[in-house]
Amino acid sequence: MKWKLTGRYLVSVVLIVVIVIIMNIVVIIGLFVLQSVNEDFLLNQQTSAESISRSFQEHIVISQSGASISEKGKEILEKNQAWVQILDEDGGEIYRYLAPEEAKTKYTPIDIVQIYKYVEKEVLSTVFIGEKTGFEHRYSYLVGFTTPYLERQVLTIDSRNFAQMFKVFSVSLIIVDGFIALCIAYIFSKRLTKPMFILIDSIKRLASRDYNVYHQPKGIYKDVFANINLLAQELKSSEKERKKLDAMKEEWIGNISHDIKTPLASIQGYAEMIKDTEYQFSMDEIRDYAGIIEGKSKYLRDVIEDLNLSTRLRNKKLTLNKKNVNIVSLVRNVVIDTLNDPRYANRDIDFSSSHEIIKIEVDDILIRRAISNLIYNAIVHNREDISIKVQVERNEEHILIRVEDNGKGIKQEELGRIFDRYYRGTNTGELHKGSGLGMAITHDIVMAHEGYIQVHSTLGQGTVMEIKLVRNSADMNDGFPTVRDQGQE
Repeated sequence: MKWKLTGRYLVSVVLIVVIVIIMNIVVIIGLFVLQSVNEDFLLNQQTSAESISRSFQEHIVISQSGASISEKGKEILEKNQAWVQILDEDGGEIYRYLAPEEAKTKYTPIDIVQIYKYVEKEVLSTVFIGEKTGFEHRYSYLVGFTTPYLERQVLTIDSRNFAQMFKVFSVSLIIVDGFIALCIAYIFSKRLTKPMFILIDSIKRLASRDYNVYHQPKGIYKDVFANINLLAQELKSSEKERKKLDAMKEEWIGNISHDIKTPLASIQGYAEMIKDTEYQFSMDEIRDYAGIIEGKSKYLRDVIEDLNLSTRLRNKKLTLNKKNVNIVSLVRNVVIDTLNDPRYANRDIDFSSSHEIIKIEVDDILIRRAISNLIYNAIVHNREDISIKVQVERNEEHILIRVEDNGKGIKQEELGRIFDRYYRGTNTGELHKGSGLGMAITHDIVMAHEGYIQVHSTLGQGTVMEIKLVRNSADMNDGFPTVRDQGQE
């Protein structure tokens, strides 16, 4: 994997270098073409030394008495730091202007070739040759430029050897450039891919559930390192939470298994006794046993219903059957039904409401179940002499249902867990038997109604549980916002 990643970077860099080389070649060729165009332009404008030499014949005057140059020609020579010699057909000098004293007065053909191809040490000039015809004679003239910035280079090339040399030179250049580019690309890619290897190793560690990953965010990958650190922290927290939840789930399964086995043992025991022919029970005894079996069966039914309801609420597969109900009457009836239960007949439960009629669209069966769970929770977790206050209030945005007691209270470390599934508090009393899903079901019912539930408690002073349901346009005369502040404290 490392070499594969490094190879990709190497190929990318080498391709870039090759493209740059090709572009350089194109640029060089373009410069040569541009230079050629410029030279042609200069020639047309007669500004180069060669063009001056070629056109200088116009300024040479041939007469019967000899040769000379015009005043315009003299100005051109003076302006360009040049001199001129006019030769006859035999190479002898017949006229000179500004020519150095070292210049010859007689030139052989080889002398002319020599002075044209190379800079003469005697005259220290770059010489150009021209021809002038007059009076049926052909005269040669030499124009020498003494400026040191003007040079002529003569290159002799065999086209066959040149092509071969150019080919070898090009291949050698490509090989050298490729090697240099490969070295630079390797160094560059190693530095660039080193953080990638660290990131890949970190991801592998996270995939293998090793969440102790942290890297100092720096360099071009600092944002990636920061996200890796954040992901490691979140996964570590999630793993810790998962283990805690698994432990709670195992404990809950053990508790509910025990709670189910106990009534099942009673049902099985009494049924076997009634079935056994060795026992002769009276009708009153049989009815007593049947009542016990019936009670235990109802208990098992309630546990199963709790499990089913909790699962449907949590998976959002329960359709709410909403009705426009008077929430005051609904809560009051829950309190009355609780007090009518012989087990809780002696409990002090007080009900009050800010209005006699408060209409709201809810699933009355589920809301009744949620409120009943809150009252039941206050009863089973406290002594028999505690006072419970149930209140219903209404404001412009919410309907508030409050269940308050002055009992033992709840520990701070347990407050955040009471609405979790599988959780049972440490203050559970003898009356608290069942699935242990009551508070989780209450929470999910309220959430399904787009409300929220919260709890406040002080250890040794009591607990307050509040349900807030959002009013909508069907519940009131004027409209109010339906945005809910979902959460729990």
